[in-house]
Amino acid sequence: MAFQPATTLSVAALVLLILATGSDAGGIAIYWGQNGNEGTLADTCATGNYQYVNLAFLVTFGNGQTPMINLAGHCDPYSNGCTSLSSDIKSCQAQGVKVMLSIGGASGSYSLASSEDARQVATYLWNNFLGGHSSSRPLGSAVLDGIDFDIEGGTGLYWDDLARYLSAYSNKGKRVHLTAAPQCPFPDAWVGNALKTGLFDYVWVQFYNNPPCQYASGEVTNLEDAWKQWTSAIPASKIFLGLPASPAAAGSGFIPVPDLTSNVLPSIKDSSKYGGVMLWSKYYDDQSGYSSSIKNDV
Repeated sequence: MAFQPATTLSVAALVLLILATGSDAGGIAIYWGQNGNEGTLADTCATGNYQYVNLAFLVTFGNGQTPMINLAGHCDPYSNGCTSLSSDIKSCQAQGVKVMLSIGGASGSYSLASSEDARQVATYLWNNFLGGHSSSRPLGSAVLDGIDFDIEGGTGLYWDDLARYLSAYSNKGKRVHLTAAPQCPFPDAWVGNALKTGLFDYVWVQFYNNPPCQYASGEVTNLEDAWKQWTSAIPASKIFLGLPASPAAAGSGFIPVPDLTSNVLPSIKDSSKYGGVMLWSKYYDDQSGYSSSIKNDV
């Protein structure tokens, strides 16, 4: 009889080991919202391929501008038409998918004029998309999981302040996750200082449209060197390899599936900060089936 508890213990230890091992597996983050032909948000999450969805984008904010969301053909924010996404967001979250609002984008109109401006933007985001309250929540009552910084223009000023103000709201209840999509040349020209705060959970580095640090037909050294720099220098929980989901999704940097799974991923997965792969975007992923082809290797 004395043998029985030891068996129970070993089974429990095995379960813990399996859970610990599983937690190290990478996930896939996807951008959704910039093409009306990419399916609904609920369908996106129902594929089971993605652990994180970035709603793209809040394109206008800061410097006294009226904030405005742009989700392409999915809904019309001017007529309050995007509030219907609330049930989709809740459906995603019920499946364990984290849903962020991505602010910025390549062609938005945004900048922060001061630390006070950053505080006002943080207050707006909290009240309209996170755990606060507003009579005009663009996406309805759903409470998003966090804010993604996809800053690709303007200046590099005050984004660190915005990160601090947003992070402070985590003390009011539900955790506010902060994520970012910097370019792979290090440090990033726009959010480099913000990333130094150590407040970011997930950083999906764009290893595309940046030839000096991206993969090129069999040559993984440049990507590997940049990856090591990001994972060693940035105090974030997890770093992701940001890629185009098809050759048409970016000017350069697409990695064919066999190259990714046999050459690139094995060279970066040994980092304790490896979080997985980020893809631009759901529309292109639908065309290529990229996420389905790589998810067992990520």
